[in-house]
Parts: sequence; C-alpha cells; structure tokens
Amino acid sequence: MPHRSELYEDVPSGCWPIVYSPDYNITFMGLEKLHPFDAGKWGKVINFLKEEKLIGDDLIVQAREATDEDLLVVHTRRYLNKLKWSFVVATITEIPPVLFLPNFLVQRKVLKPLRTQTGGTIMAGKLAVDRGWAINVGGGFHHCSSDKGGGFCAYADITLAIKFLFERVPGVSKATIIDLDAHQGNGHERDFMDDQRVYIMDAYNRYIYPGDGFAKRAIKRKVELEWGTEDTEYLQKVHTHVEGALNELKPDIIVYNAGTDILDGDPLGGLAISPQDQPLEILEEK
Repeated sequence: MPHRSELYEDVPSGCWPIVYSPDYNITFMGLEKLHPFDAGKWGKVINFLKEEKLIGDDLIVQAREATDEDLLVVHTRRYLNKLKWSFVVATITEIPPVLFLPNFLVQRKVLKPLRTQTGGTIMAGKLAVDRGWAINVGGGFHHCSSDKGGGFCAYADITLAIKFLFERVPGVSKATIIDLDAHQGNGHERDFMDDQRVYIMDAYNRYIYPGDGFAKRAIKRKVELEWGTEDTEYLQKVHTHVEGALNELKPDIIVYNAGTDILDGDPLGGLAISPQDQPLEILEEK
C-alpha cells in the first residue's frame, strides 16, 4: 500500500490548478547569484502575473514540501543521505561556496526550496487529472534521477509525479513526457529507461550539458538542435514531433517540461527562440 501523503490531500475548489509557494525562491547571502540559473525566477513570474491582475494569492494552490517518505517513492535512501553533505549539494547546484556552509543551512536555504518545488510537481500531477490541466510554477528538475543529482537538480520531481500517479490514481497507466528545456532531460530518461508505460520526447541543444549518451537510449522521439536554432525551424520541429509522439502512444497524462532557457540570449541554452514564439508552458491531462 502506498504511504499516506499530504501532497494528495484535496485543495480548495476555488483555487486554479496553479501551484506555487514563496518558499520556492532561493536567496541566501547572494550565493544564488554565483550561478547563471536564476534561483528567484519563480517569484518573479508570480509577481508579474499579480501586477497584470491575472492572478491573486487566493487563486493559487499553495505547494507543500515533499517529505522523505514522499521522496523515497523514487529516491534511494543512500542518495538522500548523500544530500546531508554540503560538498554533494555544492556539486549538484554548481555553486562551490555552498561547500563551506553547515549542512543545516544548506537544508534550510537550498534543499527545502527544491523539496517544496518537488512537492508542487507531485501536486500538479494529481490536479491535472482532477481538473484537466495544471501548472507548477517551479520544478522541472530533469537532470536528477533516483540515485544522482546534477545541473541544479537535487530531486527527481518528474519521475516522482508520474510514479505517484501510477501508484495512486486508477486509470493512469501511461504517461508522455515532452521535455522542451534546452538541455537533455537525462534524469527522467535514466529513471524510465526500460519502462514501456512512459514515452519520452526530448528536444535539446545537442552540444551542451549533459550529453548523456546512455540516457538518450530512453528517448523515443529525439529532437537534437543546432546552436542558434530560431523560431520557424524550432516550432516546425516541435509541432511535427509532438503530433507524432501523441499518435504513437495515447497517454493518460502528459508532463510538459518547459524551459525558458530556449530563449535568445540565455547564457546556458545556446538557442535563439523569441519570447513571442515560445511554446505554451503547461502540464496537462490529455
């Protein structure tokens, strides 16, 4: 029997299926500025939507932190114990000074925000089934697998969301992951390597991190992009391959991992997509 998780408790019916918490944002002594990844972008998104009068706090589903018991649905105990070493977290987040922080601070200031975002993704999976669609403003930690983190990803939230659904929601037995982050999603690929219930489409810059050849074997529809790929070519490829992916497997749930790092000028992605033509960022039930 699956353990009882607060992440699957009912949410207020008046809320939209948009999951967020102010606890998502990582701010501590400016350390977050030592990496080009914007560790406060989730709050900026919500603040923008509030300023435009598109959403209010009363409409947002408040994300809950994933507990160890939740994380153990996918992660090994050995891996979670490794996160008690600041050196390991510094390596995963690619912020070397984290190495010198006491681990209780690393847990509170770095890992708790990531655990809360992970809880948000699991909650969004259930909401997508209940409501037809859902968005987690954070998460998408697609470089983390059950026993290894990397690339600023400490918890395998995509794998967790899907495995929670498979174990707990009758009628959900097939999933499609559409990963449009500029980087290859090697974490969920390693986790679902031999799982025929999960179909993975991944579109990424072929020349950048992680270049995980082993994980690529799990991709059913691989879209490898060149440096500087622009709107017309990108959207044509995404449209063709999404259509093909959904024709090959009729999923009960679609997980769309959206990456703003495809945008022109992003310091990591190496692509050149304009904001006007970026694909819609949703996690939805099909």
